[in-house]
This record gives sequence, structure tokens and C-alpha cells, in this order.
Amino acid sequence: MQSVDSGTVAPHKGWTLALASVGVFMAALDALVVTTALPVLRTSLNADLGALEWTINAYVLTFACFLLTASALADRFGRRRLFAIGLIIFAVASAVAALSPNVGVLIAARAGEGLGAAVIMPVSLTLISDAFPVEKRGAAIGMWGAVSGVAVAIGPVFGGAVVDGLNWHWIFWVNVPIGIIAGLLSLSRLTESYGPKQPLDFYGLVLACVGLFVLVWGLVRVSDEGWGSAQVITALIVGTAIVAVFLAVEARRSTPMVRLDLFRNKAFNAASWVTFFMYAPLFGALFLMSQFLQSGLGDSPIRAGLHLLAWTGVSMFIAPVVGPMADKYGNRPFMALGMTLQALGFGWVALIAEPDMSFIKLLGPLLVAGIGIGIVFPTVANGVMTAVRPHEIGIASGTSSTLREVGAVFGVALTASVFSHPGNYTSHQTFVTNFSHALWLCAALSAVGILVSLAYPRHRAVIPAPAPAVHEPMNAAAAPVASD
Repeated sequence: MQSVDSGTVAPHKGWTLALASVGVFMAALDALVVTTALPVLRTSLNADLGALEWTINAYVLTFACFLLTASALADRFGRRRLFAIGLIIFAVASAVAALSPNVGVLIAARAGEGLGAAVIMPVSLTLISDAFPVEKRGAAIGMWGAVSGVAVAIGPVFGGAVVDGLNWHWIFWVNVPIGIIAGLLSLSRLTESYGPKQPLDFYGLVLACVGLFVLVWGLVRVSDEGWGSAQVITALIVGTAIVAVFLAVEARRSTPMVRLDLFRNKAFNAASWVTFFMYAPLFGALFLMSQFLQSGLGDSPIRAGLHLLAWTGVSMFIAPVVGPMADKYGNRPFMALGMTLQALGFGWVALIAEPDMSFIKLLGPLLVAGIGIGIVFPTVANGVMTAVRPHEIGIASGTSSTLREVGAVFGVALTASVFSHPGNYTSHQTFVTNFSHALWLCAALSAVGILVSLAYPRHRAVIPAPAPAVHEPMNAAAAPVASD
């Protein structure tokens, strides 16, 4: 993406990397930090299963809806300025979450955090790209990605530790001073930069947000109303219709929020849908697994977080090894292998789950599923980046990331709808039985990901990029693009 510096002073590389890393750490951490606090939130705020779903979905859905729009706003009004605003929004929303008197206020605050994260995540990466020269940019982005990975891995552990040592309010209070200080430092220490000022797609934003919200609302209501209720059916039909209108509008716009033509690219299409079918069962299983460990097996919040680390943490060690291997042997076999391992891991858990079982029996399947995540994550990212030409990388990454987050939202809603039963929280056996049914769904969704990964092309062909348009970077060159 084209960048225009507004000042004459060179960017502060150290400050840029540090502040961008702080921002992405907070945003990634809060996507999962509430998972180990769910049983406590249920009793403390008298929340039902649907409300627990929204404490996660409100964050992820808002993040998904505003991700691409935030990047466009940063290009127009200044990346430093928007990054600082994103940090402040995140801090203020965290304070509201910490002070929440009921679950409704908490859900609204979580949506505010998602809005702040939608600004922080993409703009932090752009700031790093602006600050570092090409020869050092890869290392800086690698560190940024490592920080994000650590945050995702330790999110449940951190949440459990805070709930055990203090109370659930401090999960959110810790963000407040960090976000405010980082926001103020961003205004004084970072260099402002701008991108091309393209028209903002507000119609697309509204349609996407409303359509996805109605669809997810319908799925969440399944837990109370059942699949056959008029309320659920109407919501699903209306939500689908609005999303269809959104796609039709986007197809006609010259500067759309989502580039639908990218999905004609076989490699981009396959890699993007693989990440959807990785995240949907991943977030769905995580939503229920933390409750299973505490409500089903009697773990404390911190112990549940440490046990989940065997699942979420192992991927950090696998991903760096798989990346170079995928460059040599291709992305397709690793995507298929990773999704297979995730499906096997979830199916294994569903098969052996029983009340009061020892965690050691769960260790094997959790490690298998975690290794699968570590294999898939770098290969789908590489698959998206190598499927498009240089001047399309930004919009391709944003589009794929949005689909990934939508997958997470639908995964939580779908698995919760299968899990839902009036006696789940009063009978251990009922809880475990319905937990197993939901994990079988997670295994099935992962199996669909295996089939989708096989649609990724076996080989890549270098296709020359067309001459760049006026609004495209002038150094756009040929890129490896997956053959059809």
C-alpha cells in the first residue's frame, strides 16, 4: 500500500515496534482472555449460555466488521492518529467492561474493545512496514507476529490467573493504564503517515455488520428457542438476505470494502476458506473446553488455563518449523495435514470425554489438535500472500482475516447451539454428553477444512503483474501466483 510521510523526521523504529507490539498484544490477548472466566461470569452476572456466547462474539464480530474500514480510515486521516485513537477506545471500553453491573453492559463493552482492536491490529502492522526498510522489515514483522502468538497462547492462562488471584474485573482493568499510556506515547513518538485516499464504503460496512449480526443473533437464540422456532428461522433468512445484498453491492462498487473478484483466484479462495474452517471449530471448542475443564472436571480457572496451554501453546513451536517446509514442498499438503490433525484431536476428545476424568487423558488429543493449528496457520497465511500480486496483498490479507474472524463467530454460535440443554449446568453427565456432541461438530467442521484444502493448487506459476494503476505502488512487480 502506498505510504506518504507527513514529516521530515525518520520514523522511530524502536518506538514503533514497541508500541505496535503492545497494541497487538492487548488486542490478541483479549480475544481469548475471557474464556477461562466464563464459569465465573455465569455465576457473578447471572448470565445464561447465550450471554456467555456474546461476551466472545461481540468482540470478534465487531473486529471482523470494522477491520477493513479501519485500514481505509487510517490511510485517509493518518495511521499514527488512528492507532492512538484505537488504543484509547480499547482502554475506555476495558474500563466499562471492568465496571459492568450486568452482562448486557459487559457485552456492549466487549463490542467497544473489538472496535479498538479492529483499528490496532492492521494499523500496527502498517506502521511497522512504514518504519523499517525492506531488508529489516521481515524481522520486525516476525517479532510483531511472535508477540501476537504469545498473547493468543497465554490468553486463557492469564485470564485464569487473574480470576484466581484477584477477580474477573481485573482482566479488563489491566488494559486501561497500558492503553492510555501507549496511546499518548504513540502521538508523541511515532511518525505520521498516510495512504491513498480512496472512497470509504460505508454502505458495505453497514450491510455487512447488520447482516452478520442478525445471522449470529439467530444462531445464539437457538439455545433458548430451538432450531424450529419462527424467531430463529426468521433471523437466519433475514440475515442471509442482507448478506446477499451486501455481496451484490460490493460486486458493483469500484472501490469495495471486500474484493469479491479475489475469490475467483483458486489459491486465495481455498486458503481463505481453510482459515474459516480452522477458526470456526477452534473458537467453538475453546469456548466449551474451558467450561468443561472447570464445570465438568473441577479445575480452578488458573489450572484450566494451564491445561489449555498444552493445546494453544504447542502451535508456537510448530509454526516456525512448518513455514520453511511449506516453501519447499508447497502449502497444500500441510494445510490438509493440519486440518486432519485438528479433526482427529477434536474427535478424540469427543470420544473419551466423561465426568471427573483425569486431564492426562485429554493431553494427547489436545496436543494433536494444537500441532494441527501450528501446521495450518503459517501455511494458510503464506497461501493467501502468494496467491495475489504485490499491490493486492493488503486487501487480500484484510479480506482473508475478516473471513477468519467471521468463522470464529459462527463457530462459537454453532457449537453452543449443539451444546445447549437445560440441565447442562446442574448435571455433570448432561454437561459432558452435550459437550461431546458439540466437539463432534468441531471435528466435522475441521474435516470440511480438509476437503477445502485439497482445492488449493498443487503448483504455483509465476504470472507477471499488470502495469500498476495510478493509485497502486509503483514498485509492484511479478509475484508468485497460484495457478488455476
